[in-house]
Amino acid sequence: MRRPARDTEASTRRFTRRALFMGGAMAAMVAVLGARMRYLGVEQADQFRLLAEENRVNIRLIPPNRGLIQDRNGKLIAGNEQNYRVVITREDAGDVETVLNRLSHIIPMTAEDRADILKEVARNSPFVPITVADRLDWETFSEIAVNGPALPGVTPEVGLSRVYPRDRDFAHVVGYVGPVSERDLEGLENPDPLLRIPKFQIGKIGVERWMEDVLRGHAGTKRIEVNAVGRVMREIDRQEGDPGDDIRLTIDADVQNFVQARLGEESAACVVMDVTNGDIIAITSAPSFDPNLFVRGISQADYSSLMEHDHRPLANKTVQGAYPPGSTFKMVTALAALEAGAITPETTVRCPGYLEFGNRRFHCWKRGGHGGVNLERSLMESCDVYYYDIAQRVGIDKIAEMGRRLGLGIRHDLPMSAITEGNMPDKAWKMERHKQEWRVGDTINASIGQGYVLASPLQLAVMTARVATGMAVHPRLIRSIDGKEVEVAPAEPLGLSDAQLKSVRRGMFAVMNGKAGTARGSRIADETMLMCGKTGTSQVRNISAAERASGVVSNDQLPWNRRDHALFVGYAPADNPRYAVSVVVEHGGGGSAVAAPIARDALLRALYGEIPPLTAYPADQRGRMETLLKELPLRRPDGSLPESSKV
Repeated sequence: MRRPARDTEASTRRFTRRALFMGGAMAAMVAVLGARMRYLGVEQADQFRLLAEENRVNIRLIPPNRGLIQDRNGKLIAGNEQNYRVVITREDAGDVETVLNRLSHIIPMTAEDRADILKEVARNSPFVPITVADRLDWETFSEIAVNGPALPGVTPEVGLSRVYPRDRDFAHVVGYVGPVSERDLEGLENPDPLLRIPKFQIGKIGVERWMEDVLRGHAGTKRIEVNAVGRVMREIDRQEGDPGDDIRLTIDADVQNFVQARLGEESAACVVMDVTNGDIIAITSAPSFDPNLFVRGISQADYSSLMEHDHRPLANKTVQGAYPPGSTFKMVTALAALEAGAITPETTVRCPGYLEFGNRRFHCWKRGGHGGVNLERSLMESCDVYYYDIAQRVGIDKIAEMGRRLGLGIRHDLPMSAITEGNMPDKAWKMERHKQEWRVGDTINASIGQGYVLASPLQLAVMTARVATGMAVHPRLIRSIDGKEVEVAPAEPLGLSDAQLKSVRRGMFAVMNGKAGTARGSRIADETMLMCGKTGTSQVRNISAAERASGVVSNDQLPWNRRDHALFVGYAPADNPRYAVSVVVEHGGGGSAVAAPIARDALLRALYGEIPPLTAYPADQRGRMETLLKELPLRRPDGSLPESSKV
C-alpha cells in the first residue's frame, strides 16, 4: 500500500534533523581534537622539546620558611636569615669527584670535606641535591654562578638558615636546629619527604624540637630545565609551599635577659611565673651557650669546652635539674600537718638544737636551738626541729600527697627537653624502688626537703604559685600559635582552707619582713610590693659527728662541688600575688645570702616592667644595688649586647 505523501515528508524532515545533529556533534569533536593537537604540537612544542635528548625537566622540593619564635611582646627569638649555598646533583654532575676538584678552586675544601660530600652523594638518590657548602659570601657565590658551564650539576642557591638573635638568653628554652639524622628518622612510618633532603635542619632540643611539626611547614616544588651537561638552564615554574606557623612564648625577653645577666656565671637556675594564669615570664639556666654555634656546625674545640665545663652549660637546670629542696619544702610539711589536724598554727615545739630518735640525732641548723617555736616562727627562722616533730605526727604518705597536690613529683607538660618528675617519695615508693620498709628517720629527713625528696626549679615555682593562690595553677610556655591564643583552662582549687593557707603565708611574710626573718636582708622596701618567701639550703655531703663536735666546716672553705646548694622561693605582692619565683644556685652556700637576692631582683624586674628603681630597695642597700644594676650586661632595646659583654 502506498504511503501518503504527507507521511513521507514528515519522515524526511526527522531524518534530516538527526543527520544534522550527528554531523554537528562529529564536527565539534573534530574541532576539539584539532585544537588539542594544535596546543600540543604548537603551543607546547617548547615544553616537549625540553624532554628530548638534549634537555630534561627535573622536579625539586622547595623547603618552606620555618616559623618564627617570638616572646610574649613579639620580639624575635628565633628567625631566618638569607643563606647563600651551593648544591650538587649526581645525575647531572656525572663524575662528581672531578667536579668537586674543580669547585675546590673556588671554595676551599679539604680532602676530608670532599670525602664527606662523596659519601653523602653515594647514599642518596642520584636526583637529590647535596649541599656542598653554605653561608657563602656574595663574591664566592657569584664566582660559582659565573663558572657554571665548567661545573655540571652544581647549582648556587639562595635559601634561609636559622638564626637566634638573642643567643644565650633562650638557648635552653628554644634550643636549636640541626641536620636530620638517622636517629631522627627512626620510628617514623611515613617521614616527610623534606626530612630526606641532605642537611635539612629540624629542631633538636627545646621548643624547636617539641614544636617541630608546627614550625616546619610544608614543602613546595619547582620544575627546572637541565641541559645535557647537567647545568640548570632555567626555572620553568614553581609552587610555593606553606611556611611554618609562628609561635609566641609566654616569656618576656627583657625579663629573661635581666635574670640571665643577674645569674651571671653561677651554676644556677631561676623561674618567674605569673600565678594568675601559669604563664612563665622567665626561665633561665646558667651558664648558657650560643645555639648559633650548633646551627653553623660547632667545632670540636667549642663542643669539648661546653662538655667539660664543671658548671654544665648544656644542661637546662630549670627543668632537668632535680635538687633536694631543703627548707623551701617546709610549707608542704606544714600544710600536710594542718590539713590532717596534727597541729594548729599555735602548736609549739621546743627546739634544743636537735631531735633525738633512737640512737641518732637530727640536728637543727642553729646549734643552740630556737627554744619554743610555733608555725609562723618556725618558717621565719627556718627551725628544723619543729618539722622533724610534726612530720612524725602526720606521716610521710600525707606529706607526699600534699607535695604532689602542690606540683612536686609531677612532670609538668611543657615543650622543653628532658623534663624531670623529681621525686616525692612515700612508703610504697621506697618498697618498689629499694625493696625496703620506710623508716621514721626517712620521714624526718623528708620533712625538711632532704633524703629522697627531689624537685626542679620549675616545680618549686609551681609549688609557690599554688601556695600563693590556693589554686592548682599549671605552667604554660606557649602563648599563641599562628596568631591564635592558646586557651588556658581555669585552675581548680587545691581544696585547702583559707585559714591553713593564710597561716603558712604569714610565716613566709615573716621570712622576708620579720626582724628575725632569714631573708630580711633581701626584702622589698616598696610597701606596695612586699614579698613573701622561704630560704633553703640543701646539703650535698654528709657531716660526721666528729666534724659537728669540732665545728662544721664553712662552705667557703670547701671545694666548690662540695658546698651546699642555695635555694629560695617567693611571691609578690604579698597581699595580691602576681608573680612567683624560684632560684637554685648549685653549691652556692646559704639560700638567704645567695639565692634570695637574685629572686628579689627577678621579682622586682617583672613587677615594675623595667629596671627596678633604687627606692624599691632598703636604704642601706641602694648604693650597692645602683652599682650592680649598672654593671649588668643587659641588652639594648634592639636586642644587641653591649660590646663589653660579648664573648
